[in-house]
Amino acid sequence: MFGKLKEKLGSFVDKVAQTEISEKDVEKALWDLELELLEADVALEAVEELKERIKEQLVGQKVKIGTNKKKIVEDAVREAVLELITPEKKLNFLEAIRSKGDKPFVIAFVGFNGSGKTTTIAKLAHWLKKNGLSVVIAASDTFRAGAIDQVEEHAKRVGVRVVKHSYGADPAAVAYDAIEHAKARGIDVVLIDTAGRNERNRNLMDEMKKIVRVAKPDLVIFVGDALAGNAIIEQARQFNEAVKIDGVILTKLDADARGGAALSISHAIGAPILFIGLGQGYDDLKPFDERWFVERIFGEA
Repeated sequence: MFGKLKEKLGSFVDKVAQTEISEKDVEKALWDLELELLEADVALEAVEELKERIKEQLVGQKVKIGTNKKKIVEDAVREAVLELITPEKKLNFLEAIRSKGDKPFVIAFVGFNGSGKTTTIAKLAHWLKKNGLSVVIAASDTFRAGAIDQVEEHAKRVGVRVVKHSYGADPAAVAYDAIEHAKARGIDVVLIDTAGRNERNRNLMDEMKKIVRVAKPDLVIFVGDALAGNAIIEQARQFNEAVKIDGVILTKLDADARGGAALSISHAIGAPILFIGLGQGYDDLKPFDERWFVERIFGEA
């Protein structure tokens, strides 16, 4: 996992550790690092921000004789990476749901075609149930053939109810009915499954905006495929401009050999990574922890 990112940052640490850690030494190593991070699918803006943070941490370091210089450099880079991926405003997901006065707490999911959105919704429904919350899913993807059947099958496996209409129905009406169903039965959370869409398709993006206007979700979550690399950043920006993304779920992070998407996406849109997908099972959705991510880059795991 994140082999490319680990390799490039590790190479930078080794290179700087062999110098006097002067501003000139750091600047030269950072120039090489910029090109290498771009190869690891880190977005340019994130690369620039990371370089500045590393420079702030390293330049002016007083290295005493006998000090482990490599540890000093690695600690500085670790801290810079941690600062980059830690959002200014963190969201306590469970607390946000439990503290809402009027049930239900409504979450709309948006994302590109093939990002794993429907499966992720089922995984999140399973996670919420394990945390003592009741859930209903709105089958608001009425566009894709088989989408309603797919969400129903997942819902059956994790033991939650689905509110659906027929194929071709108004997705916003499905979301509205699911919310009314939840209100009538005291259900804690409504998860709205929307059609995967290309961010350049105006009609589908307008439909998504309508769902958000009607449902008035408490959170809009962008589901992105970590394997899409740098493309996921542009996708997230387009969705964020359309409906204002509150959080991100990254899927297939277990198969991500580069790591650039995870390092870049929060910085790109100002929304925290809430969960990560680390496998195919319903238990393979984990709350994202920034220190866990840093350990995967610099630790043995």
